Amino acid sequence: MDPDVGSIVSDLCDMLQRYNKEQIPLTAETSLGSELNIDSVEVMDLIMEIEDRFNIDIPINLISDVERIEDLAKLVDDRMKGR
Repeated sequence: MDPDVGSIVSDLCDMLQRYNKEQIPLTAETSLGSELNIDSVEVMDLIMEIEDRFNIDIPINLISDVERIEDLAKLVDDRMKGR
């Protein structure tokens, strides 16, 4: 895993703790839907929080491909690098 992505995964895990109702260990492989049960309203709140924290914009159409924390971290990394 890219060191930048690893750092973002760590930040995202911290941000996702409030959604972690079952208190499972959060890793890059953690599923946002099946393990954390984040619903669509929570996803929108999370995306706005991520955009503020990392000073990026995430188009909503890119969210559909995100399943795991690592996928979200790669998306954030790509947006930060302007890809």
